[in-house]
Amino acid sequence: MRVLVTGGAGYIGSHTVLTLLEQGHDVEVVDNLVNGKAEAVRRVGELAGRDVPLHEVDLTDADATDAVLARGFDAVIHFAALKAVGESTQKPLEYYANNMGSTFTLMDAMRRHDCRTIVFSSSATVYGAKAPVPYVEDYEPLDSSSTYGQTKVMTERILTDVAAADPAWRVALLRYFNPVGAHPSGRIGEDPQGIPNNLVPFIAQVAVGRRDRLSVFGGDYPTADGTAERDYIHVQDVAEGHVVALDAIVGGDAGVHVWNLGSGQGTSVLEMIHAFERASGREIPYEVVDRRPGDLPAFWADPTKAEQELGWRTSRTVDDMCRDTWTWQSQNPQGYDA
Repeated sequence: MRVLVTGGAGYIGSHTVLTLLEQGHDVEVVDNLVNGKAEAVRRVGELAGRDVPLHEVDLTDADATDAVLARGFDAVIHFAALKAVGESTQKPLEYYANNMGSTFTLMDAMRRHDCRTIVFSSSATVYGAKAPVPYVEDYEPLDSSSTYGQTKVMTERILTDVAAADPAWRVALLRYFNPVGAHPSGRIGEDPQGIPNNLVPFIAQVAVGRRDRLSVFGGDYPTADGTAERDYIHVQDVAEGHVVALDAIVGGDAGVHVWNLGSGQGTSVLEMIHAFERASGREIPYEVVDRRPGDLPAFWADPTKAEQELGWRTSRTVDDMCRDTWTWQSQNPQGYDA
C-alpha cells in the first residue's frame, strides 16, 4: 500500500514509518516539524535502506495538504497534533484550531482524492476520570480533563460521523496508553522539546546528566508503593499495533473500529525508576513532591479486544523499554540536535 503518515517525523510516527517500510509498504511523511525532526525521517530511511519523502507542510494549510494527497495514497495514519497536556489547558484556542483544523483539511483532501482509509492516533485520555479500571473500548461517555484530550474525543466523533454518512470509509481509532522506549538500534527515539512532560524521557535525561533530579508527583496514592501507576507500552509495540490495525481495516469490514493498545497492567513511578537504574547502571536521584492536580492514582488498558480481533498484544517488557530508551539517550544525549 501507499501510506501517508501525518506527524511521521515525531516519536511514535517515526517508529511506525519504519515498521511500515519493513513490511513492504510505500510510505511518505507530512509534518510541519513543530514537534518532529527531519533527522528522524532521514534515520528511518537509513535503517530501512529506502529514502522516505518528507513534505514539510502544516495540515491546517488546505492547499498544501491537498497537494500532498494529490500524490495518491491508499491510506493515512494520522498522528499530527499538538500534544502537550499542560500547555493545552493554557492555550486552548491554539490546540482546538490546530488539532481540529488539521483533521478537517486532511479529511476533506482525502475525500477529494478518493482515499477513505484512516488510522487515527487517539489516546487513553479519552476515558476521562470516571471510567472504571481497566479501561474498555465500549465505555461511554468519553471525556477528558485537558484540552488536548478533548481534541482526541472530538476527532473520534468526527471520524465516526463521517463514516456513518459515507459507508466507504474505513476507520481505526487506536487508544494507546503510555508509549516509551526506542528502536533497539538507538538511532530513533523520543526527543521532547524543552523540559519533558512525561516520566521516562525525564528519567533518561537525569541518567545522562541533562537534569539534576526527578520530581515524583505524589507518594501517598492508594497503590502498592504510594506512587501513581500507569500502563507503559513499548513504542515498537505501538508501531506494530498501527500496522496490524491498518491491515485489519483494509482487509475487513468498513466502518469504525476501536482498539486499546496497552499491556493490561500498571507499573508505578518507583518501579520504572528502579528498572531504569538497572538498565543504565546509574542511580536516578529523585524527590517525592505534592501530587499534580488531575492526576489519577492508577489506570491501565483492557487489551482483550485488540488481541482477539487483531492478534496483537504487547511483547516487550518494562526492562526492554528502559534498555532501549537508555541505548537511544546514551547515544544521543542531546537528542537529534547532537
